[in-house]
Amino acid sequence: MSRSVEARLEQLGIILPAASNPAASYANYVIVNHLMFVSGKGPAGNPKGKIGSKYSTADGYQFARSAGIEVLAVVKDALGSLDKVKRVVKVQGFVNAEPHFEEHHKVLNGFSELMYEVFEEKGVHARSVFGAVSVRENLPIIVDSIFEVQE
Repeated sequence: MSRSVEARLEQLGIILPAASNPAASYANYVIVNHLMFVSGKGPAGNPKGKIGSKYSTADGYQFARSAGIEVLAVVKDALGSLDKVKRVVKVQGFVNAEPHFEEHHKVLNGFSELMYEVFEEKGVHARSVFGAVSVRENLPIIVDSIFEVQE
């Protein structure tokens, strides 16, 4: 029998924060036909700066992982339990990077590996990662995601 997602979070030492609220007139998430679209989330603590100059690839990895925890907080708040996630479907990462930076994929691995740790096989997803000239509030990364859920 597979452990619950909540038990895996506890084992990983992850405590979810309260779900953040949108910064403007949009929703934190929308559910359509069992797909949950989560608005872009950045890392906790509101760090500022570009990967490749102010921050390293390893820092970016941690920021992506932190953004993943922010996403999980929204999903849990919306569904009441992360056990209602049937699958992580798609992830898009927008890395605020210097023009010469080429390790965007390694940065987003922080998010992807977290999803696998938390949801196991259900956490394996399709993804895209982009280098961005700038992102809101000069965050180092923003990640948006799609989940298949039980409503």
